[in-house]
Amino acid sequence: MTVLASGSKGNATVIAAGSTTILVDAGMSCKELMRRMAQTGEDPQALNAILITHEHLDHIAGLSVLARRLKIPVFFTEQTHRAWVRMLTPRTTMSYAKWLELMQREKETRAEATAAACTLVEDPMEADAAEPLAESAASVDGDDAIPKAKADPAFLPAVEYFRAGHGFSIGDIDINPFTIPHDAADPCGFVFHARSESIRMAIATDLGYVPPNVKMALKHVDVLLLESNHDLEMLKDGPYPWSVKQRVLSRVGHLSNTAAAEFLLHDYDGGAHTIVLGHLSEKNNLPELARLAAEQAIGDRMSLLGNRIVLAAQDAPLNPICL
Repeated sequence: MTVLASGSKGNATVIAAGSTTILVDAGMSCKELMRRMAQTGEDPQALNAILITHEHLDHIAGLSVLARRLKIPVFFTEQTHRAWVRMLTPRTTMSYAKWLELMQREKETRAEATAAACTLVEDPMEADAAEPLAESAASVDGDDAIPKAKADPAFLPAVEYFRAGHGFSIGDIDINPFTIPHDAADPCGFVFHARSESIRMAIATDLGYVPPNVKMALKHVDVLLLESNHDLEMLKDGPYPWSVKQRVLSRVGHLSNTAAAEFLLHDYDGGAHTIVLGHLSEKNNLPELARLAAEQAIGDRMSLLGNRIVLAAQDAPLNPICL
């Protein structure tokens, strides 16, 4: 697992096993994603697929450009894909008066084109000159009258659908997606199983709380990327508008240091080699607070060979975690 970035300005993680390499989320520009991959020794050309947790901008900002450049498939749930397409191709509304005006303009244009094409020309020389005019006029009412469509911003080389609760595979990696509580169309976390090494890695960020299905999914993992987004007091006293604070604190918002610690204390089985704390808020958290809460929750289960805690950052990638 190589966490390229984790936070509200962009999220991306590389998972690799055997001959398969997957990018989970593409929340930065294509250029920045490729730069960070090169910085950590990951080869963008080795990517086999992109896997998307949900459609929020900090998870999909560079998706279309990167997928098209590398010509690789993107895996979504169907609802997430539809929500992403709607974001990129918003529908515009038109009043009835504007529609009538548009129809009248089109009618006048067609009438002028027809008149120009049907004008009788007696002089043979003028007739010759009229041919291109007629062709031009005809083209006004034909395909050339329609402005060439802009490139589809939602075009992808290939799209594959998966469903939460139904496992699937990409190359050498088995993937178990699970539903997470977040304010998106169909958000998911993932457990990745490297069959040849019997190693399991999990990603669970952007969740307002830890429901039973997530607790069950995160059993027996060797590396866990877990959200520890905010300190409750810093968020309450912080600069966000109250409406945003309510969203973050809700059951479809983000996991606090306290909530992450409660999971680690009561529901985590203690078997991971490394726990990565991710999606830390830059305005409502401090790395020291997140680390302290997690360390106190894990207690004497921490050792040099197990339950090592590292913090993922927004502005720089983590070194690869290799097992």
